[in-house]
Amino acid sequence: MISRSGQDRRYWGLVAPLPAPLIAMFARQAEEQGLEGLFAPQVLGPPWSTLAVAAANTERLKVSSGIAIAAARSPFETAMAAIDMDRISDGRFILGLGASVQAWTCGLFGAPPHKPLAHLRETVVAVRHIISGAHKEQGLEPFDGQYYKGDFSTLQPLEPPVREEIPIWLAALRGPAVRLAAEIGDGIMGHPIWSVDWAIEKIQPELARGLARGGRKREDVEVNLWFWCAPNTDEAEAIDDARTTVGFYASFEQYESFFAAHGFRDEARQAQEVGREREIFTRPDLVPDEMVRTFVLCGHPDSIRERIERAWTVADSLTVIPPAYSVAPEKIMQYQAAIADLLY
Repeated sequence: MISRSGQDRRYWGLVAPLPAPLIAMFARQAEEQGLEGLFAPQVLGPPWSTLAVAAANTERLKVSSGIAIAAARSPFETAMAAIDMDRISDGRFILGLGASVQAWTCGLFGAPPHKPLAHLRETVVAVRHIISGAHKEQGLEPFDGQYYKGDFSTLQPLEPPVREEIPIWLAALRGPAVRLAAEIGDGIMGHPIWSVDWAIEKIQPELARGLARGGRKREDVEVNLWFWCAPNTDEAEAIDDARTTVGFYASFEQYESFFAAHGFRDEARQAQEVGREREIFTRPDLVPDEMVRTFVLCGHPDSIRERIERAWTVADSLTVIPPAYSVAPEKIMQYQAAIADLLY
């Protein structure tokens, strides 16, 4: 079976911060199953330690931050972490970056006010500048951006990196982020809350606009689509298991227009009220069945397989993961096994 690009289908997985033996076991299993790579997310803490354990226990598997929040640290620290991760993995690292929501970047991480996509664009430029030049004898040229300034006057030349160009993939939710990723990124990570219809009908025109703006071809950018997935012959159970995952995203004000575009503005606003009152989404009863069906591949495996086939018409690789919010670890593992049986 092949992907949009005519290559063998490549699947990625996701690994969370766990005790090291469990990360190692999960990574080895992913490699044995033939997965292309593993992402580690930054929900709050940075993803590097999880990825380092996964890299140390595999030989072929790629490892990537999915995502590292750009505004959570300086571009210099991000660049140094990328160099370290590429060395630990012997050249198997991909730096996945995203803007996240400002309720977190400013409210939790303490970043100063910024325009998320302008900041993300500058971060990519700065990180590439540092990775490609921090080891050179002539010294690293100063960087003078809107959000980051570094004179590097005290930086001694570093040991040469494994690669002077580490791939950078950018996460996207709406059109402007897709256009940015297509213009300057080495890859695009589709948001896991995208529906298959959204990824095909809404995202492809934005992708084309971004490529045109950057003077690039479609093959210059890896499109990795993410989907929440709960294969279960008991569709009602699958829907119940996925409600909180959908509600979590709906509870952020910055996501309201996205849910409104799918016809769920009222539900998103209700979820926001819960989020403001409780600081975390705790009302899955506010998420109707149809809302879950729209954003999560859930139910009978045959139905899921048909939707996955449609996604492959536009994707170069896929990341298919079980719903994680308010789902017991044992159930997550069951869904992970069902996804493996279904796809790998």
